[in-house]
Order: sequence, then C-alpha cells, then structure tokens
Amino acid sequence: MTETDKKAAKLAAKEAKKQEKAEAKKQAKAQAEKDKWFSISGINKEAKRVRWPHWKSEGSNNPGILQNSGEVILFTASFALFFVLCDLLVSWLLTFAK
Repeated sequence: MTETDKKAAKLAAKEAKKQEKAEAKKQAKAQAEKDKWFSISGINKEAKRVRWPHWKSEGSNNPGILQNSGEVILFTASFALFFVLCDLLVSWLLTFAK
C-alpha cells in the first residue's frame, strides 16, 4: 500500500465516521421531536411510566403513603418539641443572668 492509498483510506474512514455522527445526531433530534414531554400526550405517557406508591404498606421494604406521612409528622412534631424546650431552657437561664 502506498502513502497516498493510506491517506485516502484514512480520509475515507474519517468521512464515514463523520457521516455516522451526523446520522446519530439526526436520529436523536427526530427522537426528541417525537417525545415532547411538554405536550398532553407526552405528559400522559410520562405519568404512565411513574411507579406510584400505594396507600398502605406492602411489607417492610415497600412502605406506603400513610406510613411515610406518619413518619414525617412524628419527626416534625419531635423537632418542634425539641426547639420549644430549648427556647424555654434558654429563656429560663437568661432570667438568672439578670
């Protein structure tokens, strides 16, 4: 193989790679146009893909909405109690500082 043949083969490979890249870009653009998530059909399609939680738990590995909500409310109430007690303690200590 001569030097010009090697250069021609390299150029042809480069051109083929460029065409593949352009084709992939074209397909990605076509896919993006087809899957417009901000349309009504796109929103419905995405809503069907979502794995919605159940109201009640289905075992220890799959807690339901009620269990999760209960945990959040309990945690929030305990933090509220903690901060109220801290506030009372600080105000009680400041009364002795006077």
